[in-house]
Formats: sequence, structure tokens, C-alpha cells
Amino acid sequence: MKDNQLIDMSHDNVDLGKVEISPEVIEVIAGLAASEIDGVATMRGNFASGVAERLGRKSTHGKGVKVDLQDDGINVDVFVITNYGVSIPDVCKKVQENIFQTLKNMTAIELKGVNVHVVGVQFEESKKEEIEGNEK
Repeated sequence: MKDNQLIDMSHDNVDLGKVEISPEVIEVIAGLAASEIDGVATMRGNFASGVAERLGRKSTHGKGVKVDLQDDGINVDVFVITNYGVSIPDVCKKVQENIFQTLKNMTAIELKGVNVHVVGVQFEESKKEEIEGNEK
């Protein structure tokens, strides 16, 4: 893993100066790209990100996204909660494609992989009440 935790973008023209992108920027872009997809209800962060968010130290835009900088490339892990009734494989494929394309367009970064982790299903309120009523 890289020591400086920044992605060096100045491959083409070193005469103009240095361009670096922070992993937090990639998290925000990936989080917004994932949230744009129909069928994604919300993003799910971990306990530490939830505490940091409540203390006002971290934006919610990168919530549910983990960027892993390796010597052989960049992996992005996305943790989503899908809507009830959607095709999970289709939604996940769209999330992967949108993150790949958005990061390529905005940063010219080629990702090694985007891993989508479905960590929950969100019911609509009427369906939730209907299911709970059938269980009683």
C-alpha cells in the first residue's frame, strides 16, 4: 500500500505541476454514483463512520464506500441497501458500471474492481406493515 495515501495523476505533463487525488474524493464520487441508481435505497457505513458523521467530521456522501489503494490498482467496495422487489444482480451491475464510468470521466482513474456488497433490503412502509401484519 502506498505511504502517502494520495493518487498521483501527473503522468502526462510534469512541466505544469503535480495533481493528486485524495481517496476521500474517490469515496464521495463513488457514493454519489451508486446512489444515482434506481433500486439503491441507501448506502451503509460502518460503526466508525456513523460516529464520525454524527460528530460532524465526515460527509455522508462517502458513506458506505471503502477505497483500497494497492500497488497493482484501486479497488472500491460499496455497501448498499436495495429496495424490496428489485433484481439485486441487475442493480449491482448498474452500480458497478456507473461507478466505473463516473470515476473514469471525472478523474481518469481506471479501477481494478468495484465490489458491491448488499447488506440489506428496505421495504416500503405499506409493504412493511403488510408483511408485519401477516406475521402476527
